[in-house]
Amino acid sequence: MFLKRAFVFLLCLYAFSVSGQNWHKKQAAVVLTYDDALNVHLDQAVPALDSLQLKGTFFLTAASPAFTKRLGEWEKVAANKHELANHTLFHPCNGSQPGRGFVTPEYDLATYSVRRITDEIKMTNAVLQALDGKRERTFAYPCGDTRVDGASYIDSLKNDLVAARGVHGEMIPNKATDLYNVGSYMINGQTGEELIALVKKAMQTKSMIVFLFHGVGGEHSLNVSLDAHRKLLRFLKDNEKNIWNPTFIEAAQYIKANSTVK
Repeated sequence: MFLKRAFVFLLCLYAFSVSGQNWHKKQAAVVLTYDDALNVHLDQAVPALDSLQLKGTFFLTAASPAFTKRLGEWEKVAANKHELANHTLFHPCNGSQPGRGFVTPEYDLATYSVRRITDEIKMTNAVLQALDGKRERTFAYPCGDTRVDGASYIDSLKNDLVAARGVHGEMIPNKATDLYNVGSYMINGQTGEELIALVKKAMQTKSMIVFLFHGVGGEHSLNVSLDAHRKLLRFLKDNEKNIWNPTFIEAAQYIKANSTVK
């Protein structure tokens, strides 16, 4: 009887430990993503990440001058195991939506065809492959816009893209997940303490959180201060026994292999 009870206890203990370590045998996953191919990503974000041996995913707009004029540096970013990901060729957004005065007529997604947007995404994949040699790629929707002429354009790209990141804030469970619209927290002006609080929530709920950064210390109207960014990275490093820091593609591949996905 004693042996039977001991066996049951050990089984329960094992089940509890597994349930508490959902992400690559860790409590939570934190994915750091940076949009639009900005100079500050090379000048500020990458050195900060490298100093702590953390990894980021850079969703690159291939026509951005900070990309085209600094190709050799982006190649080095990829060689250091960061992810170069697809954020389209020209970053088209739907200009008919509120607050979209920045959208130019040439790159207004409201005037695009599905063929045009998919061709531009495939071209960006080819450009990125020329830099890092990789065929598997993830994607982020510019401005979070997922539709052209009322239809989702991602469906025809599922053979070209492993996963896609959206802009709706969510703590992502390690179970049924739509890998072609993974939620993220868009950061704009939060303090380091507020960013860390989000990570702690992910740890408490055994979830994955995806951060969406644009400016890091400037260069974009959506911005995180260098101090806040540094505090977040330091917290991740100090808690690396409990926090997994994958790139976006690594997280998507892990979810696909270990849970039910859409």
